[in-house]
Amino acid sequence: MPELPEVETIKNDLSKKLLNKKIKNVTVKKPRLIKSGVKKFIKILKGNAIKKIERRGKLIIANLKSDNFLLIHLKMTGQLIYQKGDKIIGGGHGEMEDEKLPGKHTHIIFEFSNNEKLFFNDLRQFGYMKIVDKKELTEVLLKFGVEPLSKDFTLKKFKEILDKKKTSIKQVLLNQKFIAGIGNIYADEACWLAKIKPTRKANNLTESEIKNLFSSIKKILRLAIKRRGTTFNNYRDADGNVGNFVKLLKVYGRKGELCERCKNGKITKIKLGGRGTHYCSQCQK
Repeated sequence: MPELPEVETIKNDLSKKLLNKKIKNVTVKKPRLIKSGVKKFIKILKGNAIKKIERRGKLIIANLKSDNFLLIHLKMTGQLIYQKGDKIIGGGHGEMEDEKLPGKHTHIIFEFSNNEKLFFNDLRQFGYMKIVDKKELTEVLLKFGVEPLSKDFTLKKFKEILDKKKTSIKQVLLNQKFIAGIGNIYADEACWLAKIKPTRKANNLTESEIKNLFSSIKKILRLAIKRRGTTFNNYRDADGNVGNFVKLLKVYGRKGELCERCKNGKITKIKLGGRGTHYCSQCQK
């Protein structure tokens, strides 16, 4: 699933491609992926334009000139693929089936007045789009916790989030009601950097461990954004660049390999809350 760094990259780069371009036509091939009714969806979007693209957690928010908002969530396997002439670039889930568009997993197509197109692909069809007004958007945003790279994410706030939580620290980090945008990859990487085993109970962390984890979360996310996200296959951002944070991963996807830090422990993979979880068997306590 695309996490905060990948969605931030998509948001930043599509902002350079799509703003203020008139939407000529919208094709919906899979109606159930539209959560606000297909007729309403098409009616509002045709002739409209995107004036700004924002992100909240893993949610993309396109501000429309009509004062409505287009919400896009890529979930597990969603992709946004932009086409200008022969140039095809995309962002989202790493698996891109081929260069022919629309493909068999293309479910929504936007056509702009300059003949550019934006395709929404989704292999497993968990992603969605939805048109909302300002009041509905406010209600949606209230469901999200603090943004981990915002000024509101302070050490004090982090301590409040962890206080009295008897679940594992990783499950707290993944809960979007507490902290918005952190997913499986970056939760594992932040715990490794802080030398904390992801199975530890959140309310049992020491003062120094909380401080280390707090700074590790920010450091990992900032570095991942700088490196334009993580890819294991052929994920590309909206400028055609491959996300290269994968080269810096220390635990995620490295089961059985020697830890680069302690040189003694091997990377262990377990299931935690239904999610694959990676850590060093020696230096994460």
